[in-house]
Amino acid sequence: MTDKDTGDEKTPEATDKDTPVDDLVTTQHSITVKRRKLNYTTTTGRVVLRKEVLTDGKFDGHLAKAEVFLTAYTLDGADPAKRPVTFAFNGGPGSSSVWLHLGLLGPRRVVSGDVGELVPPPYDLVDNPETLLAHSDLVFIDPVSTGFSRAVKGEKPGEFHGFQGDVESVGEVIRLWTSRHGRWLSPKFLAGESYGTTRAAALAEHLQTRYGMYLNGLMLISSVLDFGTLDFSEGNDLPHSLFLPTYAAIAHYHGLHGDRPLADVLAEAEEFASRDYPWALARGHRLSEEERASAVSRYAALTGLSEDYVDRVNLRVEHVRFFTEVLRSQRKVVGRLDSRFTGADTDYGRELFSEDPSYSAIMGPYTAALNHYLRAELEYRNDLPYEILTRSVHPWSYKEFEGTHVTVANKLSAAMRANPDLKVHIAYGHFDGATPYYAAEHVVAHLQVPTELLDNIEAAYYPAGHMMYVHEPSRVQQSKDLAAFVQASANR
Repeated sequence: MTDKDTGDEKTPEATDKDTPVDDLVTTQHSITVKRRKLNYTTTTGRVVLRKEVLTDGKFDGHLAKAEVFLTAYTLDGADPAKRPVTFAFNGGPGSSSVWLHLGLLGPRRVVSGDVGELVPPPYDLVDNPETLLAHSDLVFIDPVSTGFSRAVKGEKPGEFHGFQGDVESVGEVIRLWTSRHGRWLSPKFLAGESYGTTRAAALAEHLQTRYGMYLNGLMLISSVLDFGTLDFSEGNDLPHSLFLPTYAAIAHYHGLHGDRPLADVLAEAEEFASRDYPWALARGHRLSEEERASAVSRYAALTGLSEDYVDRVNLRVEHVRFFTEVLRSQRKVVGRLDSRFTGADTDYGRELFSEDPSYSAIMGPYTAALNHYLRAELEYRNDLPYEILTRSVHPWSYKEFEGTHVTVANKLSAAMRANPDLKVHIAYGHFDGATPYYAAEHVVAHLQVPTELLDNIEAAYYPAGHMMYVHEPSRVQQSKDLAAFVQASANR
């Protein structure tokens, strides 16, 4: 059963045949979760964002500026005042929401396989009985230029391809959906992954200050809140220390630590990364030969790299260099997004790998599943290419941070201070080479909030990568963890 809906709010401009209007399609579905049948409504399509125009100081109407694609799931018969709603998105910048949508949270999920047992094309979709829909309505948002979202005719896409423009446009989608569906009194959550955590932290502050919308919780998956912790630029030694425990975890996964427990390896790596290693880097040429040799030896033992290599790169191993080097003797490279994955390269004298084998492993299944799902099951049709992960948003503008590094730790801190009931769940993957867990822990440890508010932050760790739900045991556990977080934080 389908119904074509042109939007809940029609303006005079929307009557013009050349002016875009909402093109939403609704379908009815059901899923069984723990022997309980859930009937739900899916709304799929593009919502038009508008801007107020002033000409010579006079109001000149609301003009369309972008069409943003979303997929919303609402449980039939639920009380809107008690039913939580979660707004979800991925990162990039330039990524659609497909990963969280079909990998973890939605009622349908892609079957992609995992390391050593990848599913061959044409892939498949199955019900997801662990879906967060059992506990919260879901709204998946594709920022402008991702998915089917686009700027309208006459508007510049670049205005949305930057930190502030992105926050404002996604925030406007959240405000519109909340208002049109009568959900201002619903418990509200944001779920972001990777750069989506940057967006989520900024949105928590933006929604409060711009619209007075206070949230119940943030779900930050593979978080990056301070880019200074990840930027391997000259003179910034911080990332070298913060990536080290992840390098050690990767070495352990690939058998370079023998039968030592992973917990023991991580404890040693974290201790070295927090004290002796940053001290050695800070000493520079003041480091004695004996001290340098000791640091090189310990670093090499933890990471699985040769002492000669560690010495030649001056104790500073950039992350893609590590992924290319650590298994070079086996003629393999390891993945950045998920370093459990390995792959071949064009040759094995390269300084940096030519592609990320973990991304190559999952791109095909998620793309095929999403394109099939939207058209065949949700009955939304659009001839545009669905942009899974696009480079067209680059260069991404960080003009608001000119002269400094990008951070939203201050915005998250401000949101938590203003809303002491805001809860935060942070998910870490031990084999995530893109947003390492120790770097995220470092940022949390430096949030500018009263000590008692740190109790509002919970952490979950998984033996997997950036998209930890690719690993089936991690997916099942993470689903339970997020469900428990929403239930505990809804305050109803």
